[in-house]
Amino acid sequence: MSPQNFYFGGGSGETVMHPAVAIALILTIILILLLPRKKAITPFLLCAFLIPLGQTLVLGGVHLFVLRIVVLFGCARMLFAKFSSQDSLLGGGFNAVDRVFILWAVFRATAFLILFSFPSAAIVNQVAFLLDALGGYFFLRFLIQDDEDILRAIKTLAIVAAIVGVCMANEKLRSQNIYGYLGGFRNVPELRDGAVRAQGPFSHPILAGSFGATLLPLFYWLWQSGKAKAMAIVGSIGSTCIVLSSASSTPLMAYMGGIVALCFWPMRKHMRAFRWGLLIALVSLHLVMKAPVWFLIARVDLTGASSGYHRAELVDQFIRHFSQWWLVGTNANGDWGFDMWDLSNQFVAEGVTGGLVTFVCFIALICMCFSRIGTARKAIEGDRKEEWYLWCLGAALLSHIVAYWGISYFDHTQVSWFALLAMILVATATRIPHAVKQPEIEFGSSRLSFPSAPLPNAIHKGKTSQSLGRTAR
Repeated sequence: MSPQNFYFGGGSGETVMHPAVAIALILTIILILLLPRKKAITPFLLCAFLIPLGQTLVLGGVHLFVLRIVVLFGCARMLFAKFSSQDSLLGGGFNAVDRVFILWAVFRATAFLILFSFPSAAIVNQVAFLLDALGGYFFLRFLIQDDEDILRAIKTLAIVAAIVGVCMANEKLRSQNIYGYLGGFRNVPELRDGAVRAQGPFSHPILAGSFGATLLPLFYWLWQSGKAKAMAIVGSIGSTCIVLSSASSTPLMAYMGGIVALCFWPMRKHMRAFRWGLLIALVSLHLVMKAPVWFLIARVDLTGASSGYHRAELVDQFIRHFSQWWLVGTNANGDWGFDMWDLSNQFVAEGVTGGLVTFVCFIALICMCFSRIGTARKAIEGDRKEEWYLWCLGAALLSHIVAYWGISYFDHTQVSWFALLAMILVATATRIPHAVKQPEIEFGSSRLSFPSAPLPNAIHKGKTSQSLGRTAR
């Protein structure tokens, strides 16, 4: 069983802040508060990914990580914009995906507090979680409001990938993580079966590799659109270096998942048939295999030192112990078997941490994003350039889902997930000619639906409306 402070975050008992990081933090805050909204995305993303999570300010036992401090000031910027302007703070307006995201965060935090009977440590932990999740997500929704913002965000991510790629390649070749010079961070990288697993500024090699892998489809769109081919190439090289330097199967699978999704472009009009075919194939395999079909995960080993069996066993025990976690999650998952405290699967982590409702909200969030992308692509069918735009966003979404089968995002990697959600909502909002019918989740005879907010009816055949969200400058 993992120690109790594992659940409440643990962390350093004193402030760990390198002078260079402190200067970068102050500069980032100033830029976020003073720059026009459209340009504030660049310092935010640079700070979010290039400063390691270990850099923290401890006040009264409360850990204020650099990213958390920046998000706090970002929320202050949003409040100022709200009271100083009549325009919407969110590109495309507040919609059903936003509602489900709030439900997911609130249900997860509530379930966690109930599970641990509301001790002060758990309350502090979940207040921090809500700040990171809701604050980070809606600040990115505020920063990304139109296609121009998406382009700027992807260009910034290309710069981040290039810098992190160089740092991790150096770490791989020289067994020295340069982020160790900041203090509070490991200098010597992790080794597995003699192979160096670089992690750069992230908390684990798999998280670092997953970050790089999930960016590749976005860089492909950047190149294919012709808007910034040089930066697309630089970003793609950086992304590839990150994945290879992490020496982990999960990032490699996510990397290949994004490429396969891009290669499915010719089948874009037949994806419903493909999904049904895949489902039938998995059910058939489940019926004929000696082990459950999810034990196919155990056969994934792209590096020669992967722990695929642990992932498969984790899913198996998660299903077998449904009665333990369905209500408000469980803190007894460490008793399920060897290393079962290690929730290296995002879907399992959602259920164990927040119960069935949290798990369903997370799945619904993904389904609704795919639904919006599919509906928007059909609305602009015939405009190849626009279709590719949405298809690459869908490929990036699939890449994250593949990564989720091998890791749960527990550091600033989640910012890339929030950024992608914001991009999808903005890109689809201006391309869907009517309200999107969102999926409904059935519980026996009851049905839980997520109503959609009305979307702009500004689509004409072969054309799209101008980008929304030129607000809160």
